[in-house]
Amino acid sequence: MPRPGLPRGRASPVGRVALILALALTSILSVLSLFVGVGAVTPERLWAGGEERQALQILLVSRLPRTLALLLAGASLAVAGLLMQTLVRNRFVEPSTAGTTESASLGFLTATLLVPSWPVMAKMGIAALFAFAGTALFLRILRAVPLRDAMLVPLVGLMLGGVIGAVTTFLAYRFGLLPSLLAWTTGDFSGVLRGRYELLWLGLGAAILAMLLADRFTLAGMGRDVATSLGLSHESVLAMGLALVSTIAAVTLVSVGAIPFLGLVVPNVVSLLVGDNMRLTVPWVAVLGALFVLACDLLGRLLRYPYEIPVGTMVGVLGSALFLALILKGRDRHA
Repeated sequence: MPRPGLPRGRASPVGRVALILALALTSILSVLSLFVGVGAVTPERLWAGGEERQALQILLVSRLPRTLALLLAGASLAVAGLLMQTLVRNRFVEPSTAGTTESASLGFLTATLLVPSWPVMAKMGIAALFAFAGTALFLRILRAVPLRDAMLVPLVGLMLGGVIGAVTTFLAYRFGLLPSLLAWTTGDFSGVLRGRYELLWLGLGAAILAMLLADRFTLAGMGRDVATSLGLSHESVLAMGLALVSTIAAVTLVSVGAIPFLGLVVPNVVSLLVGDNMRLTVPWVAVLGALFVLACDLLGRLLRYPYEIPVGTMVGVLGSALFLALILKGRDRHA
């Protein structure tokens, strides 16, 4: 029996089959990802000896870490989007539409300027703190501004992100770090190697914690009065959720760059298939997030082979189109 007050899942047999097929497709694409690239890596070369052992080295040093990074980043960012939508109670919010990603970029740039000798983990922590502050500011603005239309919420976030992004760009230009800023704001997995992606496991840990605390976040998303009446500290749970989202955004930014609209599209698609019960949807959001990023990366590698289109560009194009479709569908529903 689901707890009183929690939304029920409405998973249909067709939806369950579709999601199981998505899991199978993710496994297939993960294997395919190991053998797509400029360097020739085939099953035959992997078992060959002598100079052909180079294929095994490419697989272990580059292809396998890249595939793991794709799965980890896609799953964690999709869960972060679901968590933000639950807490804000708006289907059109995610880190790239709430100023979270831009705040993380500003934090990472600030750490690079002020403490360049610090390890990447410490800089990531500063980026997470900035992301937390930027997201909290976004929520504070939402409380102060009367919003009569749900579509205004992401617009407020996009405007806030634009202001923060402008400040970040100015600082990067002033100190000659525009190329570095471009690398941070464009999701690209071509440079992922063993030893340079492991921070993404922290994002997966945050996503798992979000799944374990899904009921608390769902209750907090129902509002302060409902959460308090059920004995839940609304502010504490909200702060915990923002901390998880900020950690995922910062880890992804530092490791592979920003990937826009992923956390917006995937949770909405899963909601149509399974329902609004966060505890039920988190695993499927993670699976579809990983599948979406993996498919976009493979498509980017094949469209202009042997050159690559960054996965951030592919996800941004497809995600923005789906974002507009969701907005238009929402307006038609309320018309």
